[in-house]
Amino acid sequence: MNITIKPLTPELAADYFDFFENRAFTDNSPYRCYCQMYQMSKEQVKAAYDNADGLDAGQMSRKAAEQQIDSGILRGYLAFIDDIAIGWCNANDRANFPIEPCTDTCFYVPAEKREKAVVCFEIAPEFRGKGVATALLQQVVADAKAEGYIAVEGFPVVRGERYEWDNAGPIRLYEKAGFIKVAEQDKSVVMRKELRT
Repeated sequence: MNITIKPLTPELAADYFDFFENRAFTDNSPYRCYCQMYQMSKEQVKAAYDNADGLDAGQMSRKAAEQQIDSGILRGYLAFIDDIAIGWCNANDRANFPIEPCTDTCFYVPAEKREKAVVCFEIAPEFRGKGVATALLQQVVADAKAEGYIAVEGFPVVRGERYEWDNAGPIRLYEKAGFIKVAEQDKSVVMRKELRT
């Protein structure tokens, strides 16, 4: 399988939305999003709902993602096979996440730390277990190192058994890529890969 990984840019927005609307979540996943929530503060979510102008939650999510892609706030990588997007990884500079996020986990650290956070994977169901998430994570690490970051961190959830919709990725995914566990927080662990030796 020939996987091509590309960083998300405004020029790839159509591929991003095509993936999320036609291949992601096609297996009755409990998630229905555009991966925009991680970049939003509680105030931004409230403002979006206050200014919904008749949009439903899905339409509001899409609108927020469109704005985040255009402004460069939403960052990550798309995986392609034959020019069709089949996977996504939300990976961003930790300083670009909100200090007070609307989600349960805070990914923010000040810019001087120069760390990237890997916060979400979504792979089209028929391509799971075929190395797509591994290829995405390898690209995140390679680019972070080339861009002068000191580390990449991921936040997998501790589970007793395989969970089909594990959007943070399983611990073994990070271990295979050379990450080590450096902390535990609630039900997740912090997996870290140092990039400077």
